[in-house]
Amino acid sequence: MAIVIVPTTFLLIWVVWRYRASRNATYKPKWSHSNTLELVVWGIPLVIVGALSYFSWEGIHQVNPYNPGAVNGASDLAAAHDAPLEVDVITTDWQWMFIYPKQHIAVANELVVPTGTKVHFRLTSTSVVNSFFIPQIVGQIYAMPGMRTKQALEVSYPGSYHGFSAAFSGPGFSWMDFKLKAVPPQQFAQWVKKIGQKNGGRLDYATFKQFAKPTVNVADKIDYYANVQPGLFAKVVNAVRAQKLHYVTPMSMTENMHSDIFRQHSN
Repeated sequence: MAIVIVPTTFLLIWVVWRYRASRNATYKPKWSHSNTLELVVWGIPLVIVGALSYFSWEGIHQVNPYNPGAVNGASDLAAAHDAPLEVDVITTDWQWMFIYPKQHIAVANELVVPTGTKVHFRLTSTSVVNSFFIPQIVGQIYAMPGMRTKQALEVSYPGSYHGFSAAFSGPGFSWMDFKLKAVPPQQFAQWVKKIGQKNGGRLDYATFKQFAKPTVNVADKIDYYANVQPGLFAKVVNAVRAQKLHYVTPMSMTENMHSDIFRQHSN
């Protein structure tokens, strides 16, 4: 931006100073063309656009979640400590379920990741399209019913970040938020161990079906599951494809939800 703004500001001041009325500049009523001016007016913008296009192209491919080198860079993933953390993301009406398949745990409406570790996501939805978006960390990508999309990120510093769905998806959309908590790796390991020792119950397909029913304004409710059914993400995707898990919100239910929402807002 400075490459564009600074020269433009300088030239603007120079033109105003040089051609001010008190200077009595040379009057050329028949002047019509200047090769130098044409080169400046067209050449500089073309160079700038070309440079920006190059860096945009490179940047897009570096963060493209379907690019094998995205986020991973040239790191050797053979080492255990370099292996990425895998997280399955399932959106419902209107909550988030984060499943850690290798750790055999799951958390509703909260995402916890270790700092300095690559995180690979698989995303899907049980109903309509939602958008997984954490503005401070990673761009948005869609979670779609009956399909699997990908995303990847790495958080360098501990902190708490706001995540939400950026795709309007119905009455509970406004409350469809979650927190991303980035913690040091040792603290993450302790967190996983703590959840594994909790009596949070088993998250199997039947339990998930109950969780996936439409609910409004419950994003602050964080539930932990210490025992997750293996292959649950794939089972949800296949069930939605087969229309065995798909909650269609009737118009009457939608109207009642809207009425409740407006009532809550007015109170």
